[in-house]
Amino acid sequence: MGGFFGVVSKDDCVMDVYFGTDYHSHLGTCRGGMAIWSGKSFNRSIHNIENTQFRAKFESELPQITGNMGIGCISDTEPQPLVVRSHLGQYAISTVGKIINIEEIAEKAFLKNSTHFLETNTGSINPTELVSVIIDQENSFKEGLLKAQEIIEGSCSILLLTPEGIYASRDKYGRTPLVVGKKEGAYCISFESCVFTNLGYIHDYELGPGEIIFLSPEGVEKVAPAGNKMRICAFLWVYYGYPSSTYEGMNVEVMRYNNGASMAKNDNVKIDMVAGIPDSGVGHAIGYSNYSKIPFGRPFVKYTPTWARSFMPQDQGIRNLVARMKLMPIPELISDKSLLFCDDSIVRGTQMRETVDLLYSCNAKEVHIRSACPPLVYGCKYLNFSTSRSVMDLAARQAIIELEGREPDSFAAYCDPLTGNYNAMVDRISKNLNFSSLKYQNIHDMIAAIGIGADKICTYCWNGKE
Repeated sequence: MGGFFGVVSKDDCVMDVYFGTDYHSHLGTCRGGMAIWSGKSFNRSIHNIENTQFRAKFESELPQITGNMGIGCISDTEPQPLVVRSHLGQYAISTVGKIINIEEIAEKAFLKNSTHFLETNTGSINPTELVSVIIDQENSFKEGLLKAQEIIEGSCSILLLTPEGIYASRDKYGRTPLVVGKKEGAYCISFESCVFTNLGYIHDYELGPGEIIFLSPEGVEKVAPAGNKMRICAFLWVYYGYPSSTYEGMNVEVMRYNNGASMAKNDNVKIDMVAGIPDSGVGHAIGYSNYSKIPFGRPFVKYTPTWARSFMPQDQGIRNLVARMKLMPIPELISDKSLLFCDDSIVRGTQMRETVDLLYSCNAKEVHIRSACPPLVYGCKYLNFSTSRSVMDLAARQAIIELEGREPDSFAAYCDPLTGNYNAMVDRISKNLNFSSLKYQNIHDMIAAIGIGADKICTYCWNGKE
């Protein structure tokens, strides 16, 4: 998942854009970029951050950049922000999301004969460039942004920097967040609210689904109202949100404490210690420990000096190796102990199996696993959170096919924790991954831990419901 950040200020804002963008780099991505309006032109820089952190790539360039408005992004794959010149004028643009119907939109654009796209090094169309083409076919930035929301399937939030200010457009169903912060003489717009405090901003306003605003150093103007339907991604709280961020009024770490407590409430396993798989599982484990009164410990520590969370190899084998190398066991806390680990989720299960095998090699007596969300049965259609994974690689799908002998016509019975099919699937996953026991958080308690209402939350990857 990518993220972006923008600033409009009465003073120079380069350092705010630099540090504000960097606060998004924990999300695990490939490209980082900044575009600053100098008063006369755009100063843009884009770097590969697969193996080096964002700050290190841009630090040497900062003394040569000045300006009071700018945007920055941490991008999943494509280089951005892009700088565009069209009949609407000059602007820089950055996007976050996943466009499902990108080829369909491109083919329609080709019918105008004057449209072309510069292919990325993978031979695909840059989604951000596609969005700029949609916008440029209209008569104003407002009309262009509304058109993009209308025709894009999936999700797409947009920051558009002009010489006058920044347009911010949250995706149609609010699947990802977009929050305004303010301080004296400046406003910012961010995917992550955790940016605000250390840069001196305070929370001002959170955009609704499909809402568009315009930020200038003088204030915030509403361009288009929010829609009525929200489907924000629950994984923001469960997994990929940063602990100090707050979305829709619910802080990520608080949700994880609540979620862990509800898992403990429904559990009766006999264990010596509760632990979290670093980093995302730790908050859930603390909540479990606090409720159950079972000691929280760290039988694993994460080696971070050279393995930043932003490092995400594209090769699955190397990714598994990196995940294993990051976690360092403490045998003295493992030997002859019955341990329970909370993790944010179980996706393919490969890394979890290797982790459990490592624990047993350190003489663990038992290893019980508690997943902070239900079994993943469907791949995400709306965000780039899981684009590199085939749905057939999911541990739950593999277990279902093993039980059925084929892919069933319906997965409904496997999504309902009250059915025998569900229990058989969980038992098979536990056996395949060599756990002493396995329990998943049920969808109702997870939604209750988020606390914003089930009608506002997307649960597609767990139950296939739009």
